[in-house]
Amino acid sequence: MKIKQLSIFLENKAGRINDMVNVLKDADINMMAFSLAESEEFGIMRIIVSDTERAVDTLKANKFTVSITEVICLKIDDSAGAMAAVLDCLTPNGIFIEYMYAFSQCSSAYVVLRPTDVDGCVEVLKKVDCKFISSFEE
Repeated sequence: MKIKQLSIFLENKAGRINDMVNVLKDADINMMAFSLAESEEFGIMRIIVSDTERAVDTLKANKFTVSITEVICLKIDDSAGAMAAVLDCLTPNGIFIEYMYAFSQCSSAYVVLRPTDVDGCVEVLKKVDCKFISSFEE
């Protein structure tokens, strides 16, 4: 029900994202989903990869600061109101979303959620028959 996401600290300087993605490329690790948030001095790249443990080891060996976070990934219809339906069942149960990102493919959307209470969120979403993604097929 939960999936592991990497959060990588990146200095705000030209080429730093390139360095990070090339480290993963050279290790033959695929980025399945990602999001980049930035501030004036640094950014946080959140990624879901094909091999989490190897990615962590490879990134740390190349002097990147990286941490693992549990998130939830859902497959929902790529249609108007589908995301609202998910959020509408979380709010009354006191589930707060810290951040989320999404992508769509054909008629489905994949949504990565980071709630403050991951286990509580999973329990609520199980009750409404959400489709959880535990890994991405390549």
